[in-house]
Amino acid sequence: MYAFTLERPANVADAAKLVAAGGKVLAGGQTLLASMKLRLSAPEQLVDLGGIKELVGIKKEGNAFVIGAMTRHLDVGSHAEVKAAFPALAWLADHIGDRQVRAMGTIGGSIANNDPAACYPSAVLASGATIVTSKREIAADDFFLGLFTTALEEGELITAIRFPIPKRAAYEKLRQKASNFPLVGVFVTQGDSGVRVAVTGAGNGVFRHKGLEDALAKSFSPEAAAGVKIDSSDLNSDLHASAAYRANLINVLTQRAVKKALA
Repeated sequence: MYAFTLERPANVADAAKLVAAGGKVLAGGQTLLASMKLRLSAPEQLVDLGGIKELVGIKKEGNAFVIGAMTRHLDVGSHAEVKAAFPALAWLADHIGDRQVRAMGTIGGSIANNDPAACYPSAVLASGATIVTSKREIAADDFFLGLFTTALEEGELITAIRFPIPKRAAYEKLRQKASNFPLVGVFVTQGDSGVRVAVTGAGNGVFRHKGLEDALAKSFSPEAAAGVKIDSSDLNSDLHASAAYRANLINVLTQRAVKKALA
């Protein structure tokens, strides 16, 4: 690694000042530290958020869960209230990467990084969640802008994510065996505002699929999803899977997710 300084602020305000001055945020470190080891990233100053207690924890507020940005995947996956009221979210968290990743990775770090094959962005987008930052609140539909790109401004930190609890929800994915990232992941929710379907791993960022949403709004059933043709023209094609294969996976995984949600 290159030489760098490590700052450990005790509150969000101090962390935001350091980041605005050029510091690089260290949340769970699952992407950043690997990039530094490979010398793909060489920040001169790291701002470790691990000591900010207000960024950790899960609480239920009305019909929503508010999850602090520095809450580990392992804690979301094992949280009794989340498992009871929003099992799809708990299942997703409990199946990210391997146990070592789940013990260190954070929900805020995953969402801020916005890896095109990350699991959490699909849950945020499909749930119609709200990203709470040090400056404002951002709707999920306005937050994810593309490949590793979000609506976060310079010096703006995610402090929490507010997840409305849907009536039904499920997440299904097919893992790429070497990395444990999903080749494709599909998160489906049905709530008071309708049906939302978010897809990760298939394109240059998480996205909603209107065709599937429209079909499932008419009939929330695997058969309705099966009848939707998935356009592969904007999907990724690489050594792991072709665009056509990913298109087929979107359809199959949506059917599985709906079946699981109904069960």
